[in-house]
Amino acid sequence: MAETIITTQRLLLRTEADSDEDIWNAHINTPNIRKYLGGLETPENIRAAFDRVKESQTQNGFSFWFLEERSSGDLLGCCGLKLVDTEHAPEEIHGMVEIGWILREEVWGQGYAGEAARASLQYGFTQGAAEQIVALTSESNIPSWKMMESLGMVRHNAWEFHDPDFPDSDNPTLVYAITRQQWNDIKKS
Repeated sequence: MAETIITTQRLLLRTEADSDEDIWNAHINTPNIRKYLGGLETPENIRAAFDRVKESQTQNGFSFWFLEERSSGDLLGCCGLKLVDTEHAPEEIHGMVEIGWILREEVWGQGYAGEAARASLQYGFTQGAAEQIVALTSESNIPSWKMMESLGMVRHNAWEFHDPDFPDSDNPTLVYAITRQQWNDIKKS
């Protein structure tokens, strides 16, 4: 049974439901969506990722939550928080709280990613007690880093790194960050 962690105006950010894996394979594990994420995933890799999400929720009290549209009950993707565990990341950010999102292509541009990301940042700075939250992307993934900037995140060139798990076109990995103070200042304005 899925547990709702956060409710927004249009979304439930929740743990895994029984049908999520099949829906993910059919609607989210697509070439266009996975373009900047290392390509299509095997069903086994998706299951392993879902298991890591569950483990993160259990161990840390946060994870990449599944996004359910409240009005339809449709799985739209995921958004949430995890600890930076990419082995190629610089030591300065390894273990920091990281925000990320991925959505079904048919809902791109409808504001769901921003709505979920703002709720996740709020959760991370309050429930998760993070002092700073980072986000990782590539220079070629323009919609991703534009979203980061719209959230008030700032690019940190000194933390950029090469990740051999991704093609050269998706390197270097860009790192954006926002502190709790910066987030609070944005909320006040």
